[in-house]
Amino acid sequence: MKKPDKSPSDKSVSNPSVVDRRKFLQGAAAGGMATLVASTAAIAAQPFAAPSPAAAAPAMPPAEGDAPSGVEVLTTDRPGSDFMVDVLKSLGFEYVAAVPGSSFRSLHESLINYGGNKSPEFLTCCHEELSVALAHGYSAVAGKPMLVLAHSTVGLQHASMAVYNAYAGRAPVFLIAGNSIDATKRRPGVEWDHSAQDAAAMMREYTKWDDQPMSLPHFAESAVRAYKISMTLPMRPVALVVDSDLQETPVNNAALRIPKLTLDAAPQGDSGSVAEAARLLVAAENPVIIAGRVARTEEGATRLAELAEALQAPVMDQGGNLPSRHPLVAAGGPALIRNADVILALEVDDLFGVVNSFRDQLTRSSKAIAKKDVKIISIRTAELDVKSNYQVFQRYTEVDLAMAADPEMTLPSLTEATKRLITDDRKRALQQRGAQIADARQKALDRVRVDATYAWDASPVSLPRLYAELWAQIKNEDWVSVGGAASPLWNFDKYYRRFRGATAEGGGFTAAGAVGAALAHRQYGRLCVHIQNDGDLMYGPGALWTSAHHRVPLLSVMHNNRAYHQEVMHIERMSGRHERGITHSGIGTTITDPDIDYAQLAKSMGLYAEGPIANPNDLAPALKRAVDAVKRGQPALVDVVTQPR
Repeated sequence: MKKPDKSPSDKSVSNPSVVDRRKFLQGAAAGGMATLVASTAAIAAQPFAAPSPAAAAPAMPPAEGDAPSGVEVLTTDRPGSDFMVDVLKSLGFEYVAAVPGSSFRSLHESLINYGGNKSPEFLTCCHEELSVALAHGYSAVAGKPMLVLAHSTVGLQHASMAVYNAYAGRAPVFLIAGNSIDATKRRPGVEWDHSAQDAAAMMREYTKWDDQPMSLPHFAESAVRAYKISMTLPMRPVALVVDSDLQETPVNNAALRIPKLTLDAAPQGDSGSVAEAARLLVAAENPVIIAGRVARTEEGATRLAELAEALQAPVMDQGGNLPSRHPLVAAGGPALIRNADVILALEVDDLFGVVNSFRDQLTRSSKAIAKKDVKIISIRTAELDVKSNYQVFQRYTEVDLAMAADPEMTLPSLTEATKRLITDDRKRALQQRGAQIADARQKALDRVRVDATYAWDASPVSLPRLYAELWAQIKNEDWVSVGGAASPLWNFDKYYRRFRGATAEGGGFTAAGAVGAALAHRQYGRLCVHIQNDGDLMYGPGALWTSAHHRVPLLSVMHNNRAYHQEVMHIERMSGRHERGITHSGIGTTITDPDIDYAQLAKSMGLYAEGPIANPNDLAPALKRAVDAVKRGQPALVDVVTQPR
């Protein structure tokens, strides 16, 4: 796919000359304008060299309407925000997502002029929640943080929902918020409303670390520390609150330096626990591997496959780690758990929900599925970062062997220990078990194919028909799913085809998260697609504009059931429980009267768009035209009116 050109308004600045701020601002005050830019190449652990004082600008005659010539124009050649940009460049940020705000105005200006709007490049967003969600989606693909700027108190409050999503989803978002800490230096009026003593307090329970640097050396150390903490497992968001005065005050210390960044190696399971786990797995007659957030890289997926194939054990792949048609990807989850004698849980968030059934009724109850004598082995990093208030850690589950370690890094030693214990006789028995698993897998896939034919010609469009028509358009491309549901009939044969941007299921993530993920894939020329729920899009439709403005090729296909359908079902459940009928279940849960025209909405923001489509026979041609638009480098949206589920 052809790589799109950048918007002219966002081209990276490449002039190598250093900005002379005194000349620029004095010239602007006299009515002149100059486009003076600079680039910088900050290098970690090297001193920051302030430039020599600039020569005084020549006097210019005042223009009509300008301030009197006696008015002093205060300028500086090197504000603190320039050094901050050098620090951020040393950390390797590719992009910075933000809604502009006055509390970080100096840092914003330094990024686009002194920093050349390159590494990081500024991404203009329409809401702070979208900024963070975009960064979250990017990090899920790139495996590293994106920088986000937020405007003091109000910006952080807007961003907070997406930060919580990122915390639950273990996304290493790097957030910088402006603030005016010194009360004697705040501008009268709104700057007081937008200042706080402890701005990060509102997010402290769902960020991994935060700080409020009081000097430029403090900023340098805290920025490097924050990056390191965000990338240490389990990855999570971090935040720095940066004073506006610290950004804008001239740099007086030429000895400033940037600390060296050294990331921590991921923890591995200890040798004794690994040996015991291998012994249990090899001796088991019906072992089951539950794979949660195991693979952060393609190598991690390969390691999981090696262990499963050595054991010929079924894998309940919650995290989409293995190719979707791998013969050991299991079908029939509860039945597998019921028969299991050993369970290996790898970075599983809700292990209790897997080994127990739960009944949502007037008196809620749970019942064990697994055998009483089942041996459960858990390897995960979640215990390394647990907080109290927000309950993202799920219910406590009893296990027999626990390792607070990274499964991806522990798998090689576990696989090696396993292989050493497998005799030739045992290998033959394991191969027979593997053949049975593969046969059950194929039968389950055949049932899915048959089920997809039901309601094939229905209007509104059935979801299986939507997925099948979309698959027909993308299967011969280098395609990627970047959010929303996907059909089990799609062949996820490569690791990067899946999107692993987990969240707290807070509404409003999908559209912006897909833009961020597509941005990370853009350099590879991949065709990015996602299924977009209608209710979710209306939380933040401005994400569409950002995709168009920054030329992010992405196909969004609307699952437009004109309702918050999960909530429709909850109201129906309550109505049934209270014996009141379901006649009024659509009140407060449906998105109709008027129906929203998502195609027109998308067109107004610069996307190629078609719809609404309710006739399934119109779907394939519309999808083909949209795919062609995306391959030309343009984001596109197809609005499909669908069955509820």
